[in-house]
Amino acid sequence: MLAIEASTVAGSVALFRDGRLLVDADVPMGVGRADGLFPAIIALLGAAGVAPSSLGAVVCGAGPGSFTSLRIAGALAKGLAHGTACPLFAVPSLVLAAAALPSGAAAGEYVVHADALRGERYAQWVRRRTDGVVEPVGDVRRVAVSSLMERSRPAQRVAVGAAIEAAPSAFSVTPHCRHLPLAMGAWRECPVDLAGWEPAYGRLAEAQVKWEASHGMALPQTGPA
Repeated sequence: MLAIEASTVAGSVALFRDGRLLVDADVPMGVGRADGLFPAIIALLGAAGVAPSSLGAVVCGAGPGSFTSLRIAGALAKGLAHGTACPLFAVPSLVLAAAALPSGAAAGEYVVHADALRGERYAQWVRRRTDGVVEPVGDVRRVAVSSLMERSRPAQRVAVGAAIEAAPSAFSVTPHCRHLPLAMGAWRECPVDLAGWEPAYGRLAEAQVKWEASHGMALPQTGPA
């Protein structure tokens, strides 16, 4: 099983067999960087001696997060799944981030939050077991920082990436494919539809927002509605 995650500037790829991690790699993402995901995937498969045709499943981080990086990861995941005729599963990136909590973190409920721009945060409540396994509680939401503060205690907050002064958090984590075995949820129960699935971007791309603001209209669709 091949896993791909690129919701933040710290992307990653990993290969598993029977739930056991074989090999993984970090892949820096971000504006201005060349696509490193595809070369990393090729190198990963080569290091493990695994042919793409041997893949039994592909798992892709579903976001929300970086628009461009998610599109790249999603396109690669869909192409690999289609080309190898294997199912594609989409793991919520904030659940994968929660799976990166340190082993000393207590069992209980946490809210994982990440930058959603414009003074907002993506927030996902999760429940952590004593063995480190996490599962989502409800759906991811986009909330104001003030709302996040009102609905959680500092000990419950888990910041994705750098912590922010406006919302003190007990932990800072980064989603990484190596933690996939600890990320539970309904996403494991059925693969996505390759024809229609896209990552959950969380909001419109900044380029589209700026275009619509300057033109005073919605960006025209160039494909089927």
